[in-house]
Amino acid sequence: MNKRHLYHSGIIGNCNFIAHVHKNTNINWLCWPTFRDSFVFGGLLDQEKGGEFSIKLIADETSSKQYYLENTNILVTEVHSEQGSFKVTDFAPRFHQYERYFKPLMVIRILEPIQGNPKIKVTCKPKADYGKADFKSFRGSNHVQFKHADEEMRLTTNIPISHFFDQDKSNFILTEKKYMILSYGSPFEAALEKTAEDFLLRTKQYWRHWVKKASIPNYYQSLIIRSALVLKLHQYEDTGAIIAASTTSLPESPGSGRNWDYRYCWVRDSYYVLTALSNIGKFDELEQFASYITGITQSDTGRLQPLYGILGRRTLTESTLDYLEGYEGNQPIRIGNQAYEHIQNDVYGQAMIALLPLYTDYRFPADERKDAKSWLSYILGKIEMTIDEKDAGIWEFRHIANRHAYSNLFQWAGCCAALKIAKQNGYTDIELQARTLMEKAAAHIESCYDPDRQVYRNASEGENLDASTLQLIMMHYLDPSSERAKLHLEAVEKELRGKNGLFYRYLHRDDFGKPQSTFLVCAFWYVEALACVGRVQEAQEIFANLMSYSNHLGLFSEDVHEEDGSQWGNFPQAYSHVGLMNAAYRIATKLDQPIFTCSS
Repeated sequence: MNKRHLYHSGIIGNCNFIAHVHKNTNINWLCWPTFRDSFVFGGLLDQEKGGEFSIKLIADETSSKQYYLENTNILVTEVHSEQGSFKVTDFAPRFHQYERYFKPLMVIRILEPIQGNPKIKVTCKPKADYGKADFKSFRGSNHVQFKHADEEMRLTTNIPISHFFDQDKSNFILTEKKYMILSYGSPFEAALEKTAEDFLLRTKQYWRHWVKKASIPNYYQSLIIRSALVLKLHQYEDTGAIIAASTTSLPESPGSGRNWDYRYCWVRDSYYVLTALSNIGKFDELEQFASYITGITQSDTGRLQPLYGILGRRTLTESTLDYLEGYEGNQPIRIGNQAYEHIQNDVYGQAMIALLPLYTDYRFPADERKDAKSWLSYILGKIEMTIDEKDAGIWEFRHIANRHAYSNLFQWAGCCAALKIAKQNGYTDIELQARTLMEKAAAHIESCYDPDRQVYRNASEGENLDASTLQLIMMHYLDPSSERAKLHLEAVEKELRGKNGLFYRYLHRDDFGKPQSTFLVCAFWYVEALACVGRVQEAQEIFANLMSYSNHLGLFSEDVHEEDGSQWGNFPQAYSHVGLMNAAYRIATKLDQPIFTCSS
């Protein structure tokens, strides 16, 4: 068996950015000023051209460990050797101040000796334009100024500045706390030690208060808390958008070429995200995300895209960076995502369901729901226009188009949501339109049914199965107590289930060949489906198995290799954590009733 591959890093952030901190202390991924921009530290994709921000212990043999301060996004890395040891506390300030959230473009690193006389070396070498250029360094009295074109960063520290300029004097004995504040744009100008300690305390208080105000079930509570904290970091608060991951081009499996840029918001997956936020009672985050989707649907007069930029940008042109080595040598490095051009017709139903709370939840005042009818007409019109089309499907096939059961399922579910809104508001004409389209979507779904195998195929054409049809049960298109639902689940799991409950999206060939790794969110869907049909004990056992596929911090990747449990794909993957949260909630509350009721 090959050595298991894991991502040996954690993340910090403040809803403005995310930084990855490796167990060796290096910040090996940080895009500034936003998720969508170039990295300033990108060692994840190229250790030479990616720059570096590390604190190294000068010793023959070292070991390290990482952990989060309980119920926070504050990360601690300890480095040990026989000569001495130290720890570094990394965080991005976030707390309430002056009636708003203070979330600057700032990383704070606090170095502290643990025992002995640790001899260390600090290196800070940011890069610009995806590693094409260096920042020029300028010496200040207690800071280093970094400049490139119109970009500026400043490292303020009580470490002697000569250590960053004179390689011969770059090592020093750590005998007391040292502070480093790296800021982007506006320079940091305040009392260093006092500010760093104050920001640490207030940031710790903020995250712990946020967790206390969440509705977290007791079932695997600590892992749900960590997943909730991960999901929160992936929301770009200025717009409410939630990105799939903060990374790009981490391969789904080595040499597969399936290396994608996930620093975008998939409207197509909004239902799952909003369900997770609703399950833990995070109404503010839910409203922010729903408002982002509302803005997208109201401003995009053409087709809705599967994904958008965090500021609502539509054109996400994909290009490759051939000069970067790639993660463990894996090419290509992609910037942008060509999937924005795809036709994925489930997106209209996703948008309708996602915004259902805004139009049916009485916590929103009536004047905030006054545009309900025009919005319903718009989305239903889009569903009517696309309901008979072939599309790329949820898995974003690049050169394959079919009439997918999953796409029609979400059109059906979207019409179901529209019907509920229409009935609540007395829109009889909308009710009629929604019912008619529901019937049409159901007819297309039934065209995917194979009576001989007693299973729903992934599309009306061909014989292939895929995990997305598990949603037929979870969305209550199929009555979970029915024989058809149980037989469908049995047929899908027989073909796509891997070891320990891992689950493949599909196993047929696509544009890049046959998939080599399982897709973690599908495993969590499988857990939900098991719970829905009453196989709750199995759901619990598999859920417990899946917990072993996290890294040392409880963070999950997009993909897992079935044979050795290796983590692959972009990391951490927000939707894997969303899947965990929803599966845990499904088990904890034994949800065997519809998530939403459709009265026809």
